[in-house]
Amino acid sequence: MTLFPRSPFRVRYLAWLLAWWAWPASAQPSNIAILPPHPRPLGFLTRPYQQRAVPAVNLTNSGRLSGLIRSGSLYLSARDVVALALENNIDIEIQRYGPLMARQDIERARVGGALRAPSTAIAPGPQSVSLAGINVSGTSLASGAGVGSGGGITGQIGAQIPQTDPIVNVSANFGHLTSPQSNLVLYQSNSVVEDYQSFNAGYSQQFMGGGAFSLNYGSTRATANTPTILLNPLTQGSLNLNISQNLLQGFGASVNNRYIRIARNNSRYSELQLKQQVTTTVSAVLNLYWDLVAFNEDARLKRLALDAARQLYEDNKKELAAGAIAAIEVTRAQAEIPARSEDVLIAETNLLQQEIVLKNALSRRGMEDPALEDAHIVTLDPIQVPEQEGLAPLKDLVKQALDERPDLEQNRINIQSQLLVLSGDRSALKPSLQAFASFTNAALVGAPNPLNVGNPDNLPDPYYYGAYGSLLAQIFRRNFPNYTAGFSLTVPLRNRAAQADFATDQLQMRQQELQLEKSVAQVSVDVRNALIGVEQAHSRYETALETLKLARETLEAEKKKYEFGKSTNALVIQAQRDVVAAESEQVQSMANYTHARIALDQAVGMTLERSDISMAEAASGQVERRSILPATLPGKK
Repeated sequence: MTLFPRSPFRVRYLAWLLAWWAWPASAQPSNIAILPPHPRPLGFLTRPYQQRAVPAVNLTNSGRLSGLIRSGSLYLSARDVVALALENNIDIEIQRYGPLMARQDIERARVGGALRAPSTAIAPGPQSVSLAGINVSGTSLASGAGVGSGGGITGQIGAQIPQTDPIVNVSANFGHLTSPQSNLVLYQSNSVVEDYQSFNAGYSQQFMGGGAFSLNYGSTRATANTPTILLNPLTQGSLNLNISQNLLQGFGASVNNRYIRIARNNSRYSELQLKQQVTTTVSAVLNLYWDLVAFNEDARLKRLALDAARQLYEDNKKELAAGAIAAIEVTRAQAEIPARSEDVLIAETNLLQQEIVLKNALSRRGMEDPALEDAHIVTLDPIQVPEQEGLAPLKDLVKQALDERPDLEQNRINIQSQLLVLSGDRSALKPSLQAFASFTNAALVGAPNPLNVGNPDNLPDPYYYGAYGSLLAQIFRRNFPNYTAGFSLTVPLRNRAAQADFATDQLQMRQQELQLEKSVAQVSVDVRNALIGVEQAHSRYETALETLKLARETLEAEKKKYEFGKSTNALVIQAQRDVVAAESEQVQSMANYTHARIALDQAVGMTLERSDISMAEAASGQVERRSILPATLPGKK
């Protein structure tokens, strides 16, 4: 028996249909790592069932890092720190997978699949060491570009989404049945033995407009050992077409494609999430870098203060030997050396710890990287505080923040997605009204029962004599058509669940609208506080410069007075302490200025622009600009 007709035209048509069904809906967009299936024989058939591979994580640092190491020292400028963070920082690399996952969610939504969690929470940036370190209080933002959680919309409430991927089903059955019979007159046997083979094939698909159709074909061939069956063997078949269309609930593409539009919004949300992560991490590593510069300068000044204390001690010993001063003055000068040595120890400890934190932030393997383990960082850029700020007016800064801040755009996107969720809820409030139609063509063929002999009056109609081709001919000639049409109306009498869902999603949207308003109001606060922080940091720096100038002048005056016997050793030592304190205050004021300026860039949403970063580079992890070391490299401070 042939279960499927051998027709060249039908074979070609079936091959074309399967190829169209198996071909992917769109090319896989990928800027990191989603690989297409490997080519295989009959790939157009097997492609939908192959895995899309995602390569293992890459823990190799960019070549830029090794290129900046010379003779055991890592030479870094602020631009290189930013470039290395984009290329090697793990937090940014983790966030790069968010847009990839969001794009896969779009593929799911295109065929009616449920949405998944669309984004990854933002990781906080590394922080500087705190041992007598740089005071950065007042420079962090309450709700600016700081740490945030994963967001986006995944609402699954509302009218059911059509599953638009076509489905093909094929089945075949073979059976043997034996039925005992007590009526020998009717069946002329005490058992009826039947063998049968059946074949069924179907194609079904739903559409975004709320319609659906299915085409099913089935045939069964049976033989039996009883003469009472006129056709033996007997073949029956039918071709059935069912069409349905939602008219109220779930009607229209604008309702049924809402998951696609939400998934696209979530994709944009994840891209903004990556931008926030880049902003957070770049700001953090810049803070680390400028703190390291400050720690280097602080350590240098502390060493000079220690040298000065030692020199004073040696000078006092000489004067004691000459009988010019009392022994107690030598003791006082000697006591100053341990205090200055402790300052140097603290400063160098801060410096070493800060190097570890910064190297860990710039490497995929952290301190496990053998190239970085023993490398000392040499900073190439000094902290520069301008004489005049030249900042834009507050009103312009606030407007710029409202336009550039990614967290505000994320809030707006979620509100748009929530409106799409409400459209599904609104459709679910309606009764379910469905129009349908069914068209069936039946067929029957066979051969006269060889067991029914000697009874010419009990023969079947010769019209039904034939093989499988005759069966198909009856079906396509529509010799035995059946039609059905109608509608189905389902009316929930109270509909409380749908009403509750609609109200709940409305309440959530109101919360999101309030959150957006709160964020907009907070932007003004963030920008004002950051602007005040920059102004205060600048004023503090100018005050520190003046204080240091006066402290140094006082020290020189005390030294001269001491030489002429007009001052005491204790006053000189105190003046040295004042100079050390003023120098530390100046270093702290410079570092605080860098923190305040970075915080202002975050508040305004200009961190990437100020650091000359494009989102294309941030997304790919490949920075085009080259790192150029100076011709004469400075030594380790």
